[in-house]
Amino acid sequence: MGTTGIDEQIQRAMTQWSLEPDGSLIETPSSWIKPVRHDNQPAMLKLIKETSDEEYAAALLAYYNGDGAVRLLASAEDAVLLERAMGKRSLVTMATSGRDNEAAAILAETTARLHAPRAQPVPATLWPLEEWFSSLFEHEHESALFGRCAAMARRLLAAPSDTTPLHGDLHHGNVLDGGERGWLAIDPKALLGERTYDIANQLCNPYTHSDIVHDADRFQRLATLFGERLAIDPQRILDMTFAYAGLSASWDMEDGDPGFALTCAKILAPLTSS
Repeated sequence: MGTTGIDEQIQRAMTQWSLEPDGSLIETPSSWIKPVRHDNQPAMLKLIKETSDEEYAAALLAYYNGDGAVRLLASAEDAVLLERAMGKRSLVTMATSGRDNEAAAILAETTARLHAPRAQPVPATLWPLEEWFSSLFEHEHESALFGRCAAMARRLLAAPSDTTPLHGDLHHGNVLDGGERGWLAIDPKALLGERTYDIANQLCNPYTHSDIVHDADRFQRLATLFGERLAIDPQRILDMTFAYAGLSASWDMEDGDPGFALTCAKILAPLTSS
């Protein structure tokens, strides 16, 4: 869709929800985002692209109801209106400036809030984790390492533990400072599966920072930290992180260079239970 079409969509949503512009349009791989004001409060208008994998995000954000994630203020078929997290603190900056454990503790607390039981029913529209791993299974014959990651994924998926709605893309850049509201997750993929999947991505981040992430001791240390705070077996976390690293590498093969994720998998391989 051209810029003219996007402008028209934005204008329709702004009229429908009585919004005022409050910043420039931002394009991401999955959406167009417009800072706005809603009832004189800062918000974000998000238009989901047809090719996006966030088509079920609104349902999951409604399920979270602002507990650990930004509030869903309104939604339509092709647009969502979201609370805007305005704090200046950054978990990426924290992790890359000698406070990696502190950032991980905040992420663990956020994960616990998102995974907490809720009275409302689980949304019917969530991606099954088995489908989410399809890219890894398509690439499992690329190398022995991909094959091992795929085998681990199949083992875990065949006997899932603690199945729950999953954010699906929790990492340092997707948990923002919400000021008095605390740390808030954004941009969920909206999956359904084992809790360890939401932790796996976090152990492989902050992305591109090899000096921090590519460290066997860190993988073990953070698996222990998350395991203690979320009452999950750290070995199960390491196993899922190994499977996830293979999945991430398979995506990167399709989109660019899989080197960062493959290095994660190589370091994790001796730490798995297989």
